[in-house]
Amino acid sequence: MSDLKIAVILGSTRPGRNGKAVADWVIEQSKERSNATYELVDLIDHPLPHLDEALPPSWGQCSGDHTKKWSATIARYDGFIFVSPEYNHSTSGVLKNAIDYLYAEWNNKAAAFVSYGALGGARAIEHLRAITAELQIAGVRQQLSFSLFSDFENVSVFKPGAQQYEAAQTMFAQVESWSGALQSVREGVAA
Repeated sequence: MSDLKIAVILGSTRPGRNGKAVADWVIEQSKERSNATYELVDLIDHPLPHLDEALPPSWGQCSGDHTKKWSATIARYDGFIFVSPEYNHSTSGVLKNAIDYLYAEWNNKAAAFVSYGALGGARAIEHLRAITAELQIAGVRQQLSFSLFSDFENVSVFKPGAQQYEAAQTMFAQVESWSGALQSVREGVAA
């Protein structure tokens, strides 16, 4: 087993959320992988108020205990898979807020994107790609987009289409490859 650690970040805290089933499915699919360890990071377990740090995260001087805990959580990962609903043509506010809390902890790491919504959450992914690029996160090409109408029964019971299984393995391979490559970049920056 590789020493790569990838966080599957569940970006919805809404009651009755569909995201938990999607994130659990991603974790289940990752069990076939031997190049990285995948762990669920559920934002419901990290209740962050609206960004309340006085200084910009890029300054690296957080003061709040909740920020320090969040920082320690994210810093230990080599890469990320963001699982996001699409709300109003974008990602969820809680995920955007969690991302905005940090800077260096995200730098020079890789990310993949999984979304769900009426149109598969594609617009949420496009926003996440722009947001994470500013944080020096390398987004991989393969993404998973789940339609509420074809990948969910009655818009609530997650039943992904067969094509999603192969796409997930491609996504894992890409995020593992980029996460491993970026380790040397982080080591060079730290030197």
